[in-house]
Amino acid sequence: MQHPVRLQPDSALFLDFDGTLAALAPRPELVDVDEQVISFLSRINDCLDGAVAIITGRPISEIDGFLHPLALPAAGLHGLEWRSTAAADPVRAEASPELQYLRRSVEACGLLADGILLEDKGAAIALHYRSIPHLESALEAYLARVLTGLPGLHVLRGKMVMEVKPATHDKGLALRRFMELPPFSGRVPVFAGDDVTDEDAMAAALALGGSALKVGEGPTCATARLPDVAAVTDWLAQQARHLTA
Repeated sequence: MQHPVRLQPDSALFLDFDGTLAALAPRPELVDVDEQVISFLSRINDCLDGAVAIITGRPISEIDGFLHPLALPAAGLHGLEWRSTAAADPVRAEASPELQYLRRSVEACGLLADGILLEDKGAAIALHYRSIPHLESALEAYLARVLTGLPGLHVLRGKMVMEVKPATHDKGLALRRFMELPPFSGRVPVFAGDDVTDEDAMAAALALGGSALKVGEGPTCATARLPDVAAVTDWLAQQARHLTA
């Protein structure tokens, strides 16, 4: 593994949120963002002329709440929600009939009563089992059975979560879409993320001649690694100082 990349004036920075900018928490709403992270991101964003974006599995509205008062271009729900500039209104996708059917099935199957947490994201759903990890196999078997009849949906496995979304979107496609638009086009992409769901974006950044940074343990296609969220915060601080020197 190489040392984490140093941002340059022609870089475009793309960041996952959970596990990258904020440590994971037992429930999605309980995460906390260090105020310094927001300050460093704001400084880097100014230096890169706005070429900083969040690519996340969360809805964009939640990211705005955590990063307030900073607003950035963002792809939410793995690209199902889209905001090309900080000033634009997010474009949101509607829940497909297949996803609506799956949501009703989940609510009726008994897994929620057993402790699985259903996070309804509108155009996607996430099923969290962090507090009851012994139910992972049961959840996996249930989704495999139900999704056999729902070919338009795809399961993304994350850290103690299984997310179901339309198969037409992923973080890699979101990064490529940003790179076709100003102020990102013509720049060198750098993506940082922590989970299996971030590997598509890492691969896209590398394919476009950029760099990928893996946060934490696990196999990855990334070219560099940082151990945890605190190390990401330190890295952002270093980049802010470097770019403003």
